[in-house]
Amino acid sequence: MSPRDEAVAAAVAAYDDGSFLAALRRRVAMRSVSQSGGEGEADLGALRAYLSDEMAPSLAALGFASTIHPNGRAGFGPFLVAERREGDDLPTVLLYGHGDTVLGQDAAWRAGLDPFAVTVEGDRLYGRGTADNKGQHTVVLTALERVLRARGGRLGFNAKVLIETGEETGSPGLDDFCAAHRDALKADLLIASDGPRLAADRPTLFLGARGAFNFELTVALRDRAHHSGNWGGLLRNPATVLSAAIASIVDARGRILVEALRPPPIPAAVRAALAGLAVGGGPDDPAVDAGWGEPGLTDAERVFGWNSVEVLAMLAGTPEGPQNAIPHEARATLQLRFVVGTDWRSLVPALRRHLDAIGLDTLDVRASRGEVLGATRLDPEDPWVGWAAGSIERTTGKRVALLPNLGGSLPNDVFADTLGLPTLWVPHSYAACGQHAPNEHMLGAIAREGLAVMAGLFFDLGEDGAGVRARRAARAA
Repeated sequence: MSPRDEAVAAAVAAYDDGSFLAALRRRVAMRSVSQSGGEGEADLGALRAYLSDEMAPSLAALGFASTIHPNGRAGFGPFLVAERREGDDLPTVLLYGHGDTVLGQDAAWRAGLDPFAVTVEGDRLYGRGTADNKGQHTVVLTALERVLRARGGRLGFNAKVLIETGEETGSPGLDDFCAAHRDALKADLLIASDGPRLAADRPTLFLGARGAFNFELTVALRDRAHHSGNWGGLLRNPATVLSAAIASIVDARGRILVEALRPPPIPAAVRAALAGLAVGGGPDDPAVDAGWGEPGLTDAERVFGWNSVEVLAMLAGTPEGPQNAIPHEARATLQLRFVVGTDWRSLVPALRRHLDAIGLDTLDVRASRGEVLGATRLDPEDPWVGWAAGSIERTTGKRVALLPNLGGSLPNDVFADTLGLPTLWVPHSYAACGQHAPNEHMLGAIAREGLAVMAGLFFDLGEDGAGVRARRAARAA
């Protein structure tokens, strides 16, 4: 058995001998919830404890020195930065994860399950954060530990770790923090794990993420509702006006009609990377609606290479008890998921011009409160991409699903744009994991294979990282 094979086998053994599960149990048991809602406000003490009581000691055992920093945004969780340095001439990788979770939703979980205790049923590991993101960064750090041990206490590269505690609230303060600590976070590349695989049995590598921009449409015409028999046909109905506005933005087949919300043409390299990839088809996946979305694109191009507009919520009157009255207002929240090349900063003015042009000047449009996540996409031909895909395929014997960007959104713009890093994301979850919902779970088969994948990547980084870095520098020259 080669030293690489020994390192990979040692990482897999961490799943088989219970070491991985023990670490995951500790981490899931910590109620590090960053969201606020019906279950109460976010517990900043619990968020800090996840870093100080769990992450810092775990990283110290691997030779990392950790520092916990407060968030510059009041009321939001802190950041942990850790570093393990082996040599100035060696490549440096930045590893990222988040220790916060969404609300537990305790009462909605199936009988016998506790969101803050790992329950193993067959191949499923249930618990809040098992998929997003405690399970995923536990895979990463466990594999790192096993490679360190297999290589005699040296990795062959420098490593830095950034763990935040606010990703589930849009990563408030992360961009400012990274900008202020750019030197401390300087690296040659980012390797992180979040989001789902393309399919549960398909190792996946994605290079960025679609952006997310939420906006609100409101039609407020009067201070109260009026009887529909007495006034119907004379008073403008806010719900009708709102429906017309939405239909002018995205049609009944899901095609975006406002030019400013549409992306530029899909680059040839992106089309090539997406060729032949199928979306969905898993036992718990919804059936893809044929013909929905932009005409002339494949399913993979629609979700990974194009923009989409979704109506997230809308309200007029009292749906739970309709009255014979014309409502006084109607409102909706829409979301644009967008790819690189979309100017999200101009979207509200563009929508305002569009609505005015079609006579809907009484409708208000504004950006929703919250963080905007930008769109990012590493060039699929970047040398780090070929290196990572080759490593994963060597470990698994499977062809990697290479996605230029995730269909969802992550704070990757902070790493790609603010820190200027090439970004590689290796997910260890799948789309039907119950993420953000009751009964969240991680698949044991994915976790076990993920340990092998990450161990292979870390071993190869120690062997080949300097050469890949040199090839990338030569390509950029």
